Amino acid sequence: MAFALILVFGVLMALEVPDFVRNKMWRELGVYFMLMVIAIVYSFGQVFDWALPNPTKGVEAIFKPVAEAVEKLLK
Repeated sequence: MAFALILVFGVLMALEVPDFVRNKMWRELGVYFMLMVIAIVYSFGQVFDWALPNPTKGVEAIFKPVAEAVEKLLK
């Protein structure tokens, strides 16, 4: 299964990266690689049953104080 994941992500990168380089889209390429690394780590985490952090908790930690502040302002 790990080989299949490597193959799929390799094909995706082989299809996308040349366009970024050809068009000199360096920032977009950086964001693409960052998101691909996250996708690869989480994909391997699912396959190998790794204990990975839940991204929802991170988003909640950021936006909960903001929501509480807005709620306080609207009361």
